[in-house]
Amino acid sequence: MWQLFSTFFRIGLFTIGGGYAMIPLIEAKVVDEKHWLSREDLLDLIAVAQSCPGIFAINISIFIGYKLRGMRGATLATLATALPSFLIILTIALCFTRFRDNIYVERAFRGIRPAVVALILAPVFKMGRMAKVNRHNIWIPIVATLLIWALGFSPIYVVLLAGIGGYVYGQVKDDKI
Repeated sequence: MWQLFSTFFRIGLFTIGGGYAMIPLIEAKVVDEKHWLSREDLLDLIAVAQSCPGIFAINISIFIGYKLRGMRGATLATLATALPSFLIILTIALCFTRFRDNIYVERAFRGIRPAVVALILAPVFKMGRMAKVNRHNIWIPIVATLLIWALGFSPIYVVLLAGIGGYVYGQVKDDKI
């Protein structure tokens, strides 16, 4: 249990940019170092965590903790993931009024923004490779992105349409074989 807590506490402590930025750290610790999950299991958990309501990082820690140690593991992993952010935000909130007009603090935040974008994009490309996105099916994530971003479709409808499309494709493919 201590390994589970300390692993997710460190992941929560050293991740800037939210849940998606945590994916490389989770993969490195949970898959590569600890061997608690396979890459395929992690990809499946990421898909489930994204489709469940709530905070992505918390959802994925719940699923991994539950898989390893049941309800106690889920509770412990969730607490370990959320605790560093809570403590950091509490500290910043207590000190921010003194430093918010400081030019160096403002510049530091301006410099962090592009790094956060990179931290989010890196796992997107890695997940694309793991999900076997290639030149034949690259249109699917592009169309989904455009539907949500440019046309204002609800992501829920896009996920439902993709699920129905995948089911129909599987049925057609099975009939041809």
